[in-house]
This record gives sequence, structure tokens and C-alpha cells, in this order.
Amino acid sequence: MTHGTTYTVSAYDSIEKVWKTVLATSDKAEAEAMKEAMEQDGVKSRVETFAQKR
Repeated sequence: MTHGTTYTVSAYDSIEKVWKTVLATSDKAEAEAMKEAMEQDGVKSRVETFAQKR
């Protein structure tokens, strides 16, 4: 497992009314690119940031 910050990209499932994780990565640019690509396809998405606990 990598150390540091983890970025999780989630998509909103409007049928089940829940957020579903699509990608978990330590690369912020990759997470933002995935979010933008999903939004271009009309999918509501978000990026959450989780810092490493000490």
C-alpha cells in the first residue's frame, strides 16, 4: 500500500441514490482527469481526498 494522500473518484447512481467508487489513486491529476471525463459524459461525479493518518 502506498503512503500519503489517496484520491477517490465516485459516480452518483441516480437509480439507487448512492455514490459508487470508480477509482482510488494516489495521483491527484489522474483523479481529476477521471472526474472531468465522467462529467463530460453527463455523470455526476466527485473526488474525495483522504490523508494518511499518523
